Amino acid sequence: MSSKYKDELGLIVMKNCKNFGKSIDSKIMEKRQVSESFIIPIEQVRFNNGEGKVVIKDSVRDKDLYILSDVGNHSETYKMFGYDNHMSPDDHYQDIKRVISAIRGQADRISVVMPLLYESRQHRRKGRESLDCALALQELQSLGVSTIVTFDVHDPNIQNAVPNSMSFENFYPTNTILKEFIKNEDFDSSDVIFISPDTGAMDRARYYANMFQADVGMFHKRRDLSKIVDGKNPIVAHEYLGRNLTGKTAIVVDDMIASGGSMLDVANDLKQRGAQKVYLISTFAMFTNGFDKFNEAFKSGLFDKLYSTNLTYVDSEVTKMPWYKMVDCSSYASDIIDTLNSSGSISELKNGKQKIIEMLDKKRGKN
Repeated sequence: MSSKYKDELGLIVMKNCKNFGKSIDSKIMEKRQVSESFIIPIEQVRFNNGEGKVVIKDSVRDKDLYILSDVGNHSETYKMFGYDNHMSPDDHYQDIKRVISAIRGQADRISVVMPLLYESRQHRRKGRESLDCALALQELQSLGVSTIVTFDVHDPNIQNAVPNSMSFENFYPTNTILKEFIKNEDFDSSDVIFISPDTGAMDRARYYANMFQADVGMFHKRRDLSKIVDGKNPIVAHEYLGRNLTGKTAIVVDDMIASGGSMLDVANDLKQRGAQKVYLISTFAMFTNGFDKFNEAFKSGLFDKLYSTNLTYVDSEVTKMPWYKMVDCSSYASDIIDTLNSSGSISELKNGKQKIIEMLDKKRGKN
């Protein structure tokens, strides 16, 4: 192995992201031209009462360890008092801490790769409520974690919870997603406009638009502040701010789709305003209430396709749908880990604008 790698790399892949972790491992092996896997075997044990433990099955002494965990994977189950219990984000997060505990200070450096940051939507206080994401980051820091690697975090300001001693690296899969979009879709780049579904996602929409050299528009969610439904004020209407959409290709971008209701409401409004095509882009597609409404919306022509990533679990039934396109980010993640392990610069990994411009120029030439 090249001497540029100061510490021996070790990957600890939790079972909640087994396939993603294996793909990252194989890409790093290929990049470094080695035949031996970097994955360190572990055993995640669950007792019948729901308690758990983690056993490290190989040496981690003096290694640069990267713990990979998808805290959003609800498909993982374990037996508790005879019942099948689906693992929650809390369960997954607890297993991360168990791994760190099992290492017992033997590793040279520990990084946690959580593509979907644990409790990222509970990132700020609006009253007497918990501040779960900040507390989790501080806890990982106190346990000896040196770096958090995450993607498209709900609010990047959460890194202010750990201003000292722990590095917080937030990457955007924008470049990877747009490459797939440009390669697969037929559009006139001069007629593209990126849409933020609310004020909170405006920076993200501008980031996409800047990569694409396109215009940007925004919806404002007007809420009924006199009511609370499912813990939040219900949306009364989506009010649009932006240029005329007649004949345009509108691309709605957000960090995550939970139930998806807001995203589809925006798609419906865009169609009513004359948009010729509507595409949806979301880093994390959770479909917490199922995906039937997306099937119905696609059949009725509200949107053309949804682009999302494999950075968190997506039900296999969704991946078979004609309206869904999964973007593989394992190569990007492998580049990040390889670069961090070699103490290289990550600046280039956070900006791939030139490649997007070249692809767009090539597409314009064909048209």
